[in-house]
Amino acid sequence: MPRGPRLDAPGCLHHVIARGLEQRRIFVDDVDRGAFVARLDGLVAATGTEVLAWALLPNHFHLLLRTQEAPLSDLMRALNTGYAVGFNRRHRRSGYVFQNRFKSFLVEEEPYLLELVRYIHLNPLRAGLVTTLPELDGFPWAGHSTLVGSIDRAWQATSAVLTLFGADAQAARAAYRRFIATSMRQEPPPHCAASGVRRLRGGWLSTSEPVRGRDQWAFDERILGSPEFVARVLTEQDTAMTTRPPVLSPAEGSAVLLALLQRAATQCGITPAEITSASHRAPAVAGRTLVAHVAVLHLGMSSNTVARFLGVSRQSVRRGLLRSDAVLAEFRCDPEALLSEILPRRGSTGTSAR
Repeated sequence: MPRGPRLDAPGCLHHVIARGLEQRRIFVDDVDRGAFVARLDGLVAATGTEVLAWALLPNHFHLLLRTQEAPLSDLMRALNTGYAVGFNRRHRRSGYVFQNRFKSFLVEEEPYLLELVRYIHLNPLRAGLVTTLPELDGFPWAGHSTLVGSIDRAWQATSAVLTLFGADAQAARAAYRRFIATSMRQEPPPHCAASGVRRLRGGWLSTSEPVRGRDQWAFDERILGSPEFVARVLTEQDTAMTTRPPVLSPAEGSAVLLALLQRAATQCGITPAEITSASHRAPAVAGRTLVAHVAVLHLGMSSNTVARFLGVSRQSVRRGLLRSDAVLAEFRCDPEALLSEILPRRGSTGTSAR
């Protein structure tokens, strides 16, 4: 059965796993690993995503992320695609680097957050990259070394984990390390094991066992959590599917973007041409932010579509959306007023609204 669409919303916790094509190495040396970490650092800064745990293995990696406004799929696409391009260039090769699309599991924080932090950070030990806990303390390619204070990484959400062990930083680091030491050979959680286990709303079920009645449908392999959590997530997903903005046809989208551009220029006191130029003047930035805010967050248009229209990168659109509330407040822009002016124009292109 194919996997369903990604489950995501601001504040969601995800365990992400990506593997090399045909189990090949995706990190040949420390230069590769450093390039990956640098790219992750930049994306964290641009999107506000929190990285609570991470580990790089020769042919795969693990991330424990809490997303914000930037969707998980956009973040991982930028991370994996950008890294793959650099990897191929450096190693003078072509073709795919990663196996299929990355795996992601929506995680209930209590009680799974700390268990996943421990599992992910023990991966280098389990894989034989280090053999002792002191070696793991200094291993530079996993988040454990930051949590114990050996390596400083500003982009890692260290406090989000350590505060779970106490208010005093030094005592919390010691308590975290003891927590790691208690399960040095921890087995992988079922959702990370081979495909012989499926997630049920009531627990885990081996696929070698017969599946009958409600158990045939009462599971979701994308979610790790209690029965109540799984049910709530699926309900919220169904609600989101019925309340998402209506889809615009290409003709409608073009007309709406042009109308948005005109009104954003008026609100910001500049010309439409300046908004779609490379100008870094504050009014031009505000105009682009206003167009992107209404188009993406209110009308459900893709970041790619808006980026192409504005002549900027998708990453620029995403960065703008993260700070859009402050920018719009500074320039006294009113997205709701714009919507009331724009939406009546739908259908004027000869294409009926859906």
